[in-house]
Amino acid sequence: MINFGNGMLHTPPVVKNLIIVNALVFLAQTMLPDGLGNLLTHKLALYFWESDYFQPYQLVTHMFLHGSFSHLFFNMFSLWMFGRYLEYDMGSKRFLTFYVVTGIGAAILYSLANWAEIGYYRHLIGNPAVANAYLAPLINVPTLGASGAVYGVLLAYGMIHPNEVLVLLFPPIPMKAKYFVIIFMVIELAMGFAVSDNVAHFAHVGGMIWAFLLLRYWKAKGKIYY
Repeated sequence: MINFGNGMLHTPPVVKNLIIVNALVFLAQTMLPDGLGNLLTHKLALYFWESDYFQPYQLVTHMFLHGSFSHLFFNMFSLWMFGRYLEYDMGSKRFLTFYVVTGIGAAILYSLANWAEIGYYRHLIGNPAVANAYLAPLINVPTLGASGAVYGVLLAYGMIHPNEVLVLLFPPIPMKAKYFVIIFMVIELAMGFAVSDNVAHFAHVGGMIWAFLLLRYWKAKGKIYY
């Protein structure tokens, strides 16, 4: 989508530094020698809490890793497109808090969705040893990317600027931000239940849910206005 309204091409500090950090980490993932990039990814990506590889700090570090250049590009482009407006709306300190909290919230909801799925298969299989052997790949698959936090940014933009018109790239249809956000939320929720792929759809949903709750809390406390 394209939205360069109000000429706000200047990038405020938190958004700029988040993009720089994500880019530098991706360079480290892809360019460090002797397998150090893969080790970095292995240590910092998020694993399910039953995995031997899980560490609590991964709830934060996973959102600074990416699996490919396109993964990085689309996340950072979306962060730049919408996050710069939100940083002006909230202030830099509050926006950084918002970004980190929604990213962690996305990881928590995604982990809970995995827990429910793993529990379902364990019940279905019955035999604990067979179930654990079957589920080992699911338990030990790493999750990485800023998408949860970025979807939170998207939700916040739709709440704070609901009538701002966005123009989609494919197809080029103008749409108010509030409708765009609703459509994205429904699509991600449906795909989370219906599609088995390597996309963490429930992390996207989790980021949007935490963003909604955090904005409502701040509004009730008089911290932000929209």
